[in-house]
Amino acid sequence: MSDPFKIDGPALVSFSGGRTSAYMLWRILQAHGGTLPADVRVTFANTGKETPQTLDFVRDCGDRWGVDIVWLQYKEADETKDRWEIVTHETAARKGEPFKALIDRKGYLPNPVTRFCTSELKIRVMRDFCRSLGWDNWTNVIGLRADEPARVARARVARARVNRDAWENAMPLATAGITKSDVQEFWARQNFDLSLLNIGGTTPAGNCDLCFLKGAATIAGLIRANPDLADWWAEAEAATRASKPDGARFRKDRMGYEAMKLAVLQQQNFDFPDENRIDCFCMDDAA
Repeated sequence: MSDPFKIDGPALVSFSGGRTSAYMLWRILQAHGGTLPADVRVTFANTGKETPQTLDFVRDCGDRWGVDIVWLQYKEADETKDRWEIVTHETAARKGEPFKALIDRKGYLPNPVTRFCTSELKIRVMRDFCRSLGWDNWTNVIGLRADEPARVARARVARARVNRDAWENAMPLATAGITKSDVQEFWARQNFDLSLLNIGGTTPAGNCDLCFLKGAATIAGLIRANPDLADWWAEAEAATRASKPDGARFRKDRMGYEAMKLAVLQQQNFDFPDENRIDCFCMDDAA
């Protein structure tokens, strides 16, 4: 049986910055004897709303494992193909600048139905990086596990949403039968880790810090631990845009971020009824 972690290029390994995709990267490196082929590239797409711990973890994985991780970031430009740039751990945005630039261009906020933040801050940025390498078709390697059957099934049948003919998804973790417990056991044996709380294999603060696709109770807990996290999201909702009121909030089915922050600060034991989080391309390590 062939090793699912032996990746034939051209291929893009999408590293979200979480424990699951980091474990996938390690397995891919081991399958290739510690050095990836020239046509297998690893990328991390920074939105500016990842936690400092996530950024440090991406840097540490690259340094400790001797792998080149290309840091990508959305930037505003007239031509669609130019709306990306290569950054580093030192120069990567940390105050949501790429995300804000995208929202300003769109003139309204992303929401659970129209998740343009995922498509433009992540998928298109990585797509255009691959095209800059001269690739017409490639394999997109993503960190979905075997214990996420619904997400795996959707990814197996779905071509790229932005360009349906450019790439095919590969999920070596799912193919190899890797589960959340396997990932936990791996990191328990390592001498470094992502410095974010791990609750039964779930990292509540992973990916964009207060992403609107996270459950309300999860967001409330994160605000309780660090109230200042809500400010960027509340400011985005408060900004004047032509699309208001329809584009005034990230979600219409719950209170806005400013109201959530006030509720948490005024009622420390208040818990919002939680919804199931909504799956998203950039949330492969959020659960």
